[in-house]
Amino acid sequence: MVLNIYTDGGSRGNPGPSGFGVVVYDESKKIISQISKFIGVKTNNEAEYSALLDALIWVKDNLVNYDISSLNFYSDSQLMVRQLQGKYKVKAPTIIPLYRQAVSLLSTINISYKFHEIPRELNSAADELANQAMDRK
Repeated sequence: MVLNIYTDGGSRGNPGPSGFGVVVYDESKKIISQISKFIGVKTNNEAEYSALLDALIWVKDNLVNYDISSLNFYSDSQLMVRQLQGKYKVKAPTIIPLYRQAVSLLSTINISYKFHEIPRELNSAADELANQAMDRK
């Protein structure tokens, strides 16, 4: 099974109250998981990485439940996607440990994956969950 995972993180202020959303779809575009979490005062980029990390933890925890053959990650965070594609260097001291944790989880999961940069309007479900998390505080 191919999973399509949409992630979005947001911050009201930068840094400011932050949250993220994750939506996991199966091959038939059926939603199989949704995550929405408030994460305190963070930057937008920290929130984006937090969404990805939670998605990766969900995948790792559910490897037994689903016959996952590959993963497609979709995000409107150009910085995060291009860092994970190896196109951009990771320089921010607050992002380096998050990046390393993501790379480590991807290695542990050991399934083929791709990161896709998408326009914000194609990420509305994850964006809505991120905004709900920030509203909840």
